[in-house]
Amino acid sequence: MSLIEIKGLSKTYESGGESTAALAEVDLHIDRGEFVSVMGPSGSGKSTLLTILGGLNHPSQGEVVVDGIPIYRLSIERLADFRREYLGFIFQSFQLIPYLTAIENVMLPLSITGRSNREQETMAGEILERVGLKARVKRLPDQLSGGEQERVAIARALVNDPPILLADEPTGNLDTKTGKEIMDLFKKINHEGQTIIMVTHNPENTAYSTRTIFLKDGRVNGDSLKK
Repeated sequence: MSLIEIKGLSKTYESGGESTAALAEVDLHIDRGEFVSVMGPSGSGKSTLLTILGGLNHPSQGEVVVDGIPIYRLSIERLADFRREYLGFIFQSFQLIPYLTAIENVMLPLSITGRSNREQETMAGEILERVGLKARVKRLPDQLSGGEQERVAIARALVNDPPILLADEPTGNLDTKTGKEIMDLFKKINHEGQTIIMVTHNPENTAYSTRTIFLKDGRVNGDSLKK
């Protein structure tokens, strides 16, 4: 069975008495260990798909099943537990807390796990070393480059060891060289077994993924490309 199964997924937004279909009857299967890029023009439904996969945006119809769990049949409390257990989020704007050091930012998802502060710090330090920031753990975000801030965001998303990593335009605010370094890191993480779903506008980023899905007008546009 696929890690993620999307069946007949549709999402319609209502505004001012008008309806806009963001997604229309999308069917997708994503296997464990895949690195999937999602591309499409503005308004094609990319971000809507990512937020629905992330348990943040209830679909109008259809179902999302992750590891055998129909996530939108869960209670609000259990859905929050699901997000914590299964998902790591990476955003284009990094969303780091400016007055916390790199290691403190990475420790944030661990604060509700019941682990001791020493254990949290050890786990955060190990994941920062994994993304190449061993020497930057005590730096504040404004003391880090854009690429280093993105690595902190990636470490924070990975620190709970989630099965699925969701990335929304992770290189959108980075220069070409730094963006390539981040994509190399994603590829490394994927080779280590991490399932990644990445929304991107940059066709060069798709070279790093194992499959590319194209969306247009809320629908999967033709066959996705698998390498």
